[in-house]
Amino acid sequence: MRKKPTQVTVIQGHPLADSYCCALTSAYIKGIRETGAEVRMQHLETLDFDPILHEGYRTIQELEPDLVSIQKDIIWADHLVFAFPVWWGMPPAKMKGFLDRTFVPGFAFKFNPDSIFQEKKLAGRSARILCTMDSPPWYYRHLIGAPSQKMIKNSVLKFCGVNPVRISSFGSIKLSSPAQRQLWLDKAERLGQRGR
Repeated sequence: MRKKPTQVTVIQGHPLADSYCCALTSAYIKGIRETGAEVRMQHLETLDFDPILHEGYRTIQELEPDLVSIQKDIIWADHLVFAFPVWWGMPPAKMKGFLDRTFVPGFAFKFNPDSIFQEKKLAGRSARILCTMDSPPWYYRHLIGAPSQKMIKNSVLKFCGVNPVRISSFGSIKLSSPAQRQLWLDKAERLGQRGR
């Protein structure tokens, strides 16, 4: 059985600090701190970086200081948390830009010239994805295919060696009652308390 994480880096991708997505993230952090874990929080909206990968990975752009700081927090952590709303089926543009600019070759993975398999440089870490959406999660998963979750879980995190990656979806936010929202906050806190 995997031990509970002790060093947690949280990456919040909702641009509004007073959003329900941020409230869920705070509840999760409250729960995981109760286990004795140390938490480092990064709110993408407050960071200064160019989210566009101008030359693909042909040339690695020089990282802005905020991205260098996040890379240090990712290396430090044994558990990563990504929280974001689902807009048009995907995470907000700044979250995608953050992934493009931060999870670069040499840091998160390394291509092997003689193999189709990459070196997974972030192995040994687990992750939790927290998503809010206006669709019911069953609709997003079964009819839309959950593209944002599959992209971050499989194409980014597992590709770089992060495993296990667990997903929690919360919705429909716009149709939810205050009582339902409180139940979801309680659930997020329990997830943190379990260190998952």
